[in-house]
Amino acid sequence: MSLDVYVCGVGMIPFTKPGASEPYPQMAARAARTALADAGIGYELVQQAYVGYVYGDSTAGQRALYEVGMSGIPVVNVNNNCSTGSTALFLARQAVASGAADCVLALGFEQMSPGAIGSVFKDRPSPFERFDEVTDELVGRGEVPLALRYFGGAGLAHMQQYGTQLTTFAKIRAKASRHATNNPLALFRNVLTEEEVMASPMMWDGVLTRLMACPPTCGSAAAIICSSEFAVSHGLSRSVRIKAQAMTTDRPTTFEAGDMREVVGFGMAQEAARQVYEAAGISPHELDVVELHDCFAQNELITYEALGLCPPGGAEKFICDGDNTYGGKVVTNPSGGLLSKGHPLGATGLAQCTELVQQLRGTADKRQVDGARLALQHNLGLGGACVVTLYERV
Repeated sequence: MSLDVYVCGVGMIPFTKPGASEPYPQMAARAARTALADAGIGYELVQQAYVGYVYGDSTAGQRALYEVGMSGIPVVNVNNNCSTGSTALFLARQAVASGAADCVLALGFEQMSPGAIGSVFKDRPSPFERFDEVTDELVGRGEVPLALRYFGGAGLAHMQQYGTQLTTFAKIRAKASRHATNNPLALFRNVLTEEEVMASPMMWDGVLTRLMACPPTCGSAAAIICSSEFAVSHGLSRSVRIKAQAMTTDRPTTFEAGDMREVVGFGMAQEAARQVYEAAGISPHELDVVELHDCFAQNELITYEALGLCPPGGAEKFICDGDNTYGGKVVTNPSGGLLSKGHPLGATGLAQCTELVQQLRGTADKRQVDGARLALQHNLGLGGACVVTLYERV
């Protein structure tokens, strides 16, 4: 049996540069309180909590929630790389859908350091060993940081197969900046032109400029997930329902396909989206708004194809025709996405949830997608995990 699941409250704090944020317990507590207030309930009604973060010691989730209350409920700490926030959401939805709980908090936060993401535990095997080996084979070794080689390599594969231009990735970054200017919670709100993106320092010659990569960011976001019965009995809004959700992990093709797009999760995303569309009984062309994992402009482009927003090889035309923004086929990343909003790893999935819930409620102000009824969320973590969630306005 699977019960209907509603997002009854969401909350997010402004994202900031590393060193400019509050410590993680204060950030997380503010996001959790905002979500509780949005739902219209107190913490004493929350029965379970799933708390996501990547960089932090064990039980940091409890440390954060003790700032909100100490009610003795189960608190589960979650780490699934960049998909951590949506993994917490997946577990919260699963708890409510199964009837194990009626009201669950999904919370994500990250207190990051400046610079490229790196390994913390250097005295043991890295979970990326096989990813690194395949990447070395496909794009070679070099001085470029691994994350840039992963996603830059995926973009390069698309360029080599379909003739995609570097300027197309710049168009994605410029679009993100135009969307973010209307988001008061985004880190970067200045509008960038395609020419400015192209003129930024080249991180990998002919493949990637600095502005095509998202920045390390600190922040927090949260969601209150409830059953229909709980929402009705406590007078909570049931305007947004999770219609379908799927989580996938890597299959052998990740390492065997000889394609950097597979290394960075194209297949995981494609399969998760397929499961969601099948469960919901819809096609991707029925979507109104999408928040997808644009850690690099290159990943946004290949994700259009993975999610079925356009056919294989059709992403460049999709972008150049303006089908990824207001007035086009589906508005992607109205929040500004990771590229402009920022990417505090553990919080990202729940920040995406917050944006889409506001879109479906019709409360997104200048970012509002007119008549939004179906919203899709895509959150990816290398190593790997991909969570795709479909929300429906009820």
